[in-house]
Amino acid sequence: MSITADSVKQLRERTGAGMMECKKALVETGGDLEAAAEIMRKSGLAKADKKATRVAAEGRIAFAGSPDGKSGVLVEVNCETDFVAREGDFVAFADDLAMVALASGAATVEALLAAKGPDGVALEERRRVLIAKIGENLSVRRLARLSAPTVLGSYLHGARIGALVALDHGDATLAQELAKDLAMHVAAINPQYLDSSQVAPEHLAKEREILIAQAATEGKPPAIVEKMVEGRLRKFLAEITLIGQPFVKDPDVTVEKLLKQAGAKVTDFARLEVGSGIEKKQENFADEVMAQVRSSTKPS
Repeated sequence: MSITADSVKQLRERTGAGMMECKKALVETGGDLEAAAEIMRKSGLAKADKKATRVAAEGRIAFAGSPDGKSGVLVEVNCETDFVAREGDFVAFADDLAMVALASGAATVEALLAAKGPDGVALEERRRVLIAKIGENLSVRRLARLSAPTVLGSYLHGARIGALVALDHGDATLAQELAKDLAMHVAAINPQYLDSSQVAPEHLAKEREILIAQAATEGKPPAIVEKMVEGRLRKFLAEITLIGQPFVKDPDVTVEKLLKQAGAKVTDFARLEVGSGIEKKQENFADEVMAQVRSSTKPS
C-alpha cells in the first residue's frame, strides 16, 4: 500500500525516530499509526532517537589489527557515563565495530554502521537496541585506519586513547618494538603533524605573526628580532611535529634522531582520544538541589 508523507511525519513527531524507520513501520502495519508507534517502542527505535540529542562524551577506543601486523583500525564509541563505558555489552559492541571495520574496509562511520556484525545484524540496528537496553545515548563517532610498509605499531592507554604508527624498516622483527614505542609516544605527547611539510602555510604565517609581535615588545634591533623569531618558529615546529619531538622514553633524543639510528621511517600515524573536542555539559548538583529547595520554600 501507499504510505503518505503526512503519516510518516506524524509518526516521526510521536517517536522522534528517523524517516526510513517510520516508513518501514507504517508499511509493516498497513498504515496503522498506533500499531506502528507500538512496534517502534518495542524495538527501541523511538527510545534510541529521543536520546540522540544527549551529549555522549565518555566511551572507549577499540582496536583491531590484521594477522600480518601491517594494518589496523581504531574506532571511537561514545556513551554518556564512564560506568556504561565499562559495561560488558558496550565493550563487546565496540570490539565488534573495530573487527568489522578492519574486515570490511569501511572508510566512514556510515559505511561501518551499515555493515553486519558477527551475528548477522546490521551494526546500526544493534546500536539502537543497545541504547534501549542501557538507557543512554550511544554513538560511533569516528574511525582511523592505517597500513604500514613493514609493521604497524599500536598502543591503547586503557581504553581512552589509541594510537597507530606505520613504520618502514628493513627488518619487521626489529621494527616491532620501535613501532610500539612510537605509538606509545603518539598517545602520550599527541603530535599534530608528522613533520614540518604537513604544516599548512597559513598556520605557519599566523604563528610567525604572533612571534614577531611578541619579539617586538622586547626592544631588540630588527636583525635580532628576525633571528629570535626564526629560532622560536623552529622550536614551535619541533613541538607540534612527531619527528621533532623529544622521544617520550628518552627525552635527550628526538624522534627524528631515533629513527635515523634505527634506519627506519614513519610513513603515517593516527591518534584517537575519547571525547576529544566534545563540549561536555558541566553539572553542579549542589546548586541544582539548592535551587529546587528555594523554589519549594517560596510562599505561594
